Amino acid sequence: MEERFYAEYFEIEDRHWWFLGRRRIILSELARALAPAPGGTRRLLDVGCGTGTMVRELGRFGRAEGLDADPQAVAFCAKRGLTSVARLEGGRLPHEDASLDVVSAFDVLEHLDDDAGMAAEMRRVLRPGGTAIVTVPAYRWMWGPQDEISHHRRRYVRRELVALLRGAGLDVRRATYFNTLLFGPIAAVRVLRRDRGGGELRSDFELGSPRMNRLLAGAFGSEEALLRRGVSFPFGVSILAIGQAGADQVR
Repeated sequence: MEERFYAEYFEIEDRHWWFLGRRRIILSELARALAPAPGGTRRLLDVGCGTGTMVRELGRFGRAEGLDADPQAVAFCAKRGLTSVARLEGGRLPHEDASLDVVSAFDVLEHLDDDAGMAAEMRRVLRPGGTAIVTVPAYRWMWGPQDEISHHRRRYVRRELVALLRGAGLDVRRATYFNTLLFGPIAAVRVLRRDRGGGELRSDFELGSPRMNRLLAGAFGSEEALLRRGVSFPFGVSILAIGQAGADQVR
């Protein structure tokens, strides 16, 4: 990601509608996917953890760690008081085989030249029955300035993400689009900004008025209730998938 935007994300990640809605959905889906475990015994790893908000939130499920390739991101995690975040160097996760219960990658795979290699690494470090949860941006035609800012390599459709995880040896238990209720206006803004072209790159995550931010957070987050009931959306701005390692060993 463009380095100048890390400070912006650090400041707004706890209150911007997109982060709030996404976090509500992710945590709900993960809670549904995980079997009960004694307190503190579950080990979780967030790959590409950015400025660390999700590492903090994942701590409710067990002992959460984070990795990020950018030293500035690691520094912002330390500023949050997170001591379990380290720099990721190279494409191999610094964990032993079958050592983790949950591995997450939230809007990470699209940054990587070798997304299949990282999916395989996530599978390698998961224990039998362990859970992988990932989110990625959807649809190549929605490419815009935010993708440039974030140094994306690609956007996905659902079948591509499912094939990627299955190719890594994961049994895909859940795959759905999300950020669906706001899809129309978001798509329109992205296409207009892209077609306008030129000018300085500007993040999509600028905060509007507090009232509008609350309304958008409520609309986005309201999808959680439908997803919790097992609904899968046929389209959306993003895709969420959950895979399981060694599912044949799980009762």
